[in-house]
Amino acid sequence: MSKTFIHESAHVSESAKVGEGTKVWINVQIREETTVGANCILGKDVYVAEFVKIGNGCKIQNGVSVFTGVTIEDDVFVGPDATFTNDIVPRAFISDWKIVPTIVKKGASIGANATIVCGVTIGEYAMVAAGSVVTKDVEPYSLVMGNPARHYRFIDKMGNKIEHKITDI
Repeated sequence: MSKTFIHESAHVSESAKVGEGTKVWINVQIREETTVGANCILGKDVYVAEFVKIGNGCKIQNGVSVFTGVTIEDDVFVGPDATFTNDIVPRAFISDWKIVPTIVKKGASIGANATIVCGVTIGEYAMVAAGSVVTKDVEPYSLVMGNPARHYRFIDKMGNKIEHKITDI
């Protein structure tokens, strides 16, 4: 296993945990009490807020912000400039707002510029097409696309089209 690499321009909190073999690139910020697993890649300008959990083997591409309340399981791909939210009714003047959790399950992929509205679960090995806006849960092994994102077809673990839903998860 290779050593962890943290670029000199990155800011990683002393209370954050970054796993073995993970690469943290230019201008990345990893905030307090966050866990990033082993063998991950966090691309240029990624922001990871407090208390976020990122599993092993994840690829978080350039310009992604992962806010408090988001949990990303193992082997997840998040495309460039994808956006997560964590407040269902954002208002600048409300001080007692509540974080609404979001979960991205093992092996899921989120395309570039997709928006993930808080409170959803993206199922195992699901795929969110580039530019989609996810407003409700995504079934495992499902490809969703559009605004709002809708089920398009079922896929296998590798992302290939299949004719039926995988039921032995």
